[in-house]
Amino acid sequence: MIERDGGRLLVTVPLTMANARGLLDAGRTALQSGEQIFDFSQVSEADSSAIVVMLGWLRSAEGARAAIRFAGVPTGVLSLAELYGVAELLPLA
Repeated sequence: MIERDGGRLLVTVPLTMANARGLLDAGRTALQSGEQIFDFSQVSEADSSAIVVMLGWLRSAEGARAAIRFAGVPTGVLSLAELYGVAELLPLA
């Protein structure tokens, strides 16, 4: 689901409702202190649950003393974040 590649956490499965709980848990487990980038460049499919997962990771990062950013976010997810009024909450790399 998530593979570590240096300072990047590569998301390797679709960001969909079917994977949301597993991705949320995997991302929380992968968090370490310091800055990390969740990289979505290998994601082939995403829906609105991606935003929920990303916001959940941001909340968990605060508790783990980590700073996270998001790279390669699918344009559809960015459009949904704009529509929902949460785009400014998503730190992009």
